[in-house]
Amino acid sequence: MHQQQSPEYWIDRTVDPERVLGDGEWVVRFNRRAFEIDTHLADITTYPDSVSGKELRSVIETVSRTADEDLFYLNDPNTRRLETADYDRYRASLALDRIEERVPVRFGLVLHRTNMRRWPTRDFVIRSKETRDLDRFQENALFPGEAVAVLHESADGEWFFVRSYNYHAWIRKIRIALGPRDRVVDYARAEPFLVVTGARATTNFSPSDESLSELQLDMGVRLPLTAPENMPSHVDGQNPLSSHAVEMPIRGEDGGLDFRTVLVGRGQDVREGYLPYTRGNIVNQAFKFLGERYGWGHSYNARDCTGLVLDVYRSMGILLPRNSGQQADSPIGHTVRLREEHGRESRFEALSGANVGDLVYAPGHVMIFLGFDEGEPWVVHHMSGSGWVDDRGEPIDGIMNGVAATALTKTEMAPGKTYFDEMTAIKAIR
Repeated sequence: MHQQQSPEYWIDRTVDPERVLGDGEWVVRFNRRAFEIDTHLADITTYPDSVSGKELRSVIETVSRTADEDLFYLNDPNTRRLETADYDRYRASLALDRIEERVPVRFGLVLHRTNMRRWPTRDFVIRSKETRDLDRFQENALFPGEAVAVLHESADGEWFFVRSYNYHAWIRKIRIALGPRDRVVDYARAEPFLVVTGARATTNFSPSDESLSELQLDMGVRLPLTAPENMPSHVDGQNPLSSHAVEMPIRGEDGGLDFRTVLVGRGQDVREGYLPYTRGNIVNQAFKFLGERYGWGHSYNARDCTGLVLDVYRSMGILLPRNSGQQADSPIGHTVRLREEHGRESRFEALSGANVGDLVYAPGHVMIFLGFDEGEPWVVHHMSGSGWVDDRGEPIDGIMNGVAATALTKTEMAPGKTYFDEMTAIKAIR
């Protein structure tokens, strides 16, 4: 089974893996069309200057809502259950009474990788001790250089409610630098740019600025390259010859948005411009996360199933909705629907029409299709609590809880339910 844990194994079996499925202009058109037809996506560079206060309040209340099930504080010695008083305290922190009839939108750039939260709090809450890794207040993550629309502020002034290209949620104010709209938009659109194509890269060490020293840059991060005419002879005492010089957003002395040139070593897994959109690149990018521990909502400095898909496709410039259900239901791409009454034969037939790199969905989960091996359909995906079954359907000890390539019919998403049995859709991004 170890051979299937190699990207080369699947790329070698892929027909024409280096064929470009869509060039740079196609990617631009795809994203533009996605912004137009999918309400879960928003182009921050064309976001309105103001929004309806009534609509904003509704969005905040949709995100920051009382859970339908009991939740418990992880770090409480007695794993205390959240009570009405706790939710009252969280609701008060939303400062909904401060929302005016019309709300001016501010814009900013993310300084460091940061969590997007359901409520403006860092409290870690869980459903049960068995799911203690899953913080139910965690929603998503944002990455250095990402543009956001800032819509509201928490009662304590420590959090912003923001809109990223694919999500609304709360983030800590210290992770964002606010600036004039045109500066934020110009940065987001700037060319040429560097793209992180490895699972992670970092800025070079800085002896003078800890905030920019060895700053983590995850797959898909896009940073404008410093223009040749603005290239300094040295950056923090280092000649830029063997590094990429990029512009990083910082909070200036006046507290507003500013930029500083930093270096990213050329020996890291980065490149100028997005990767070509090919089946081989989809597979290769996904396998760069092999073995990473599962991180719900991009927590644990990692990612979850949709986070894996988002980062892989983002390294090729393609933007997708945040959640697996949103992706599966989205009108973007070409989607084959599978219902409960579809039997084994129908499911195999649907997969036989899929291509390497297509997305396979099950309830609350998304996978990247790798093809067939000895008659078995395989995928690579980020799993939480999934387990193996043998040829007789009997469970094998141990859970995955990370990224791996697995056979769809041999991996359980719940006891007695394989991913193959639970498939709901197959989507080709085209």
